[in-house]
Amino acid sequence: MPSSLDPLVPVDEFPVAQTCTYINAANVTPMYRPAAEAITDWYRDVAEHGSNHFDEEAEATVFDELHRQGARLFNASPADIAAGSSTTELLSSLAWAVMPGADTNVVSTDVAFPASVYPWRRVANHTGCEIRLAHAQGDTVDPERVRDLVDDNTAVVALSHVEFRSGQRWDLAEFAEIAHRHGALLVVDATQSAGAVPTDAPGMGVDAVATGAYKWLCGPFGIAVMYLAPHLATSLEPGLVGFRSQKDIWDIRTDPPDYPEDASRFEFSTMAYGLSGGFAKSIEFLVDTGIDRIFAHNQVLADQLIDGLTAIGAEVTSPRNADERSAIVTARFPGRRMADVAQHLKQSGVMVALRGDVIRFSPHLYNRMTDVERALEVISEMP
Repeated sequence: MPSSLDPLVPVDEFPVAQTCTYINAANVTPMYRPAAEAITDWYRDVAEHGSNHFDEEAEATVFDELHRQGARLFNASPADIAAGSSTTELLSSLAWAVMPGADTNVVSTDVAFPASVYPWRRVANHTGCEIRLAHAQGDTVDPERVRDLVDDNTAVVALSHVEFRSGQRWDLAEFAEIAHRHGALLVVDATQSAGAVPTDAPGMGVDAVATGAYKWLCGPFGIAVMYLAPHLATSLEPGLVGFRSQKDIWDIRTDPPDYPEDASRFEFSTMAYGLSGGFAKSIEFLVDTGIDRIFAHNQVLADQLIDGLTAIGAEVTSPRNADERSAIVTARFPGRRMADVAQHLKQSGVMVALRGDVIRFSPHLYNRMTDVERALEVISEMP
């Protein structure tokens, strides 16, 4: 692969890309600079002017732009998008809304990120629902193992679109079809894919998909979005409710809430509102850049990582099959302590993540081929 492969975007929008070799998007992605500026400007305005500018109308419409940009991200309608403080919060509210009963089961994997499974476990503790986890062989799960767990008593198939440890990517259209054939929902945690993997939620048949902002979407901590298929957005009673649960948030009363007839019924209370505009800017930037272009760019970098790591004797633990791969590449280094490898890379200015007994590399749109070459060089030179 040529060393001349350039970033897809101006690196001055991501200063960390100029100060170190940052191959750690799956942990925290540096925020898109205009997004950070929008957040700072909002907080400065509220600090100096209180509600003079951020008045009742501004608060009522604070998520409108995020709804629009979230809809572009998932190829949906703004009415299908809800904002929240985290993926976990949104999925927890959804889990209580669905509330699978004692005669049902929820299917996932034993290598999923906790946010994909814990909300359903908590509900299961209350209802007696069975949690079924497909077991990994090594760091990945044979899709057949998940298929085998789904039956006519399955209420939900809950998957991480891309698994955080191995980078394994699930075929959402296939599992939506499997879930629906058995009368189940497909609920997806897209925190390790949104912004890096094209996701047409309605076209794939996904019933719900949620993602945080601070990884591949180049946004801040403390905010997330969720797509809900219209049949859910107009029928479910959210598990978390508050003053924003009313159609008119300023119709403040203690009667049963009159929920909006869209996904915004899952937006229940005040939060760090200033993050909304910044997150919308980061999504807009990525969608305008082209998620398909980002995916292709990142795959070229991941290919070179896999080839280079294999050449220096590493055991690559991520999937090799193109249909199951993502930009996450994980590896072990026989004869070495993984903590020592991670520390050596960090001391040499190469930022990656130690996850259990693997080193995780995760390049993104601001990386170039020379970043991959630098990482491989540092590893090769370890004493």
